[in-house]
Amino acid sequence: MLRKTLTTLAATTLVLLTAHSAAAHVEVKADNPQALAQNVELTWSAESESATAGIKEVRVVLPKGIAPSDVTFASGPKSWALTATSDGFAVKGAPLPVGEDAEVSVTVKQLPDAEELVFKTLQTYGDGKIDRWIELEEPGKKEEEGDHSHSGNPAPVLKLKAAALVQNTPTPTPTPSTPENTPAPSTSPVAAEKDDNGGMSGGTWAAIGAGVIVAAGAGYFVVRRRSQAAG
Repeated sequence: MLRKTLTTLAATTLVLLTAHSAAAHVEVKADNPQALAQNVELTWSAESESATAGIKEVRVVLPKGIAPSDVTFASGPKSWALTATSDGFAVKGAPLPVGEDAEVSVTVKQLPDAEELVFKTLQTYGDGKIDRWIELEEPGKKEEEGDHSHSGNPAPVLKLKAAALVQNTPTPTPTPSTPENTPAPSTSPVAAEKDDNGGMSGGTWAAIGAGVIVAAGAGYFVVRRRSQAAG
């Protein structure tokens, strides 16, 4: 009876361990999964698969459109730091406790214009073991069970929404107009006087009047002298 019970427990434990191994994976998510979005925070969740060592590094190969210089460290396990690589970046530090999952976040300056992004990821343990999540997932193909350090496994994929449309509304051409506070052109006094007097200014009429008076005075004196001479 005892032997049968032990056999059952052993079989159950094996099933649970196998299920955990099959379910283990690396995921990537974004706070704004949209093409061309700027200052997007990406987070990798790497599940531990080792029963003897803890995760000490998560390395990511960046897809086309994102340069290592566009990535900055956001958060991760205590004492971990980001290091740029030739094709991406690595976040690493002291090994985590055995069985503890690793979560690291980085900020990307701008996402490329694409429908999805594939981030090939490698997680390294304190004993040197490496889980490689680098293969493109094929439709209908199931993830293989067992040791992920030797066989390729589906790389994390981030689906993106279409880029936001920017409406280019043409700027209307301003039409010439007289500002409300700008006074209308004023007519000069001389011009106004000219208009009011049939085209002649007031000065002209004054000169004519003076001439008439002078002529009348001269005529008066001529007439008076003639009268005196005749007398």
